[in-house]
Amino acid sequence: MVAAGDLNEAVAFYEPVQAEGPGGVVSTVWMEMHRCRAQFIYSRGSEVVEAARLEGRPIYKIRIRQCILARRISTNWQMRDSRRLDAKDYSIREVDSITDRQWIYMVIEGGKTA
Repeated sequence: MVAAGDLNEAVAFYEPVQAEGPGGVVSTVWMEMHRCRAQFIYSRGSEVVEAARLEGRPIYKIRIRQCILARRISTNWQMRDSRRLDAKDYSIREVDSITDRQWIYMVIEGGKTA
């Protein structure tokens, strides 16, 4: 069972949005769409995780509460750790919103943003 104190991280999720600039140039901007508390779960074990760590890319599993906005998050979004002063961006590699009715689980990877 997860207690409220286990969600001790603050995160924000950003969706890529196409914006048209001067001269008709289209670029991608990241708009914050959801902000919530999360629990970081350190991943260990697999060869992929170990190889990423050797390259300096941390891989975590995180848990956030289910809600309508959280269910919109997909793998083309980014997540930012907004609790720390040196906020890091993470690519979202997997989103599991169907296994548990109360929680959404994600696999995130630092060092390579989408």
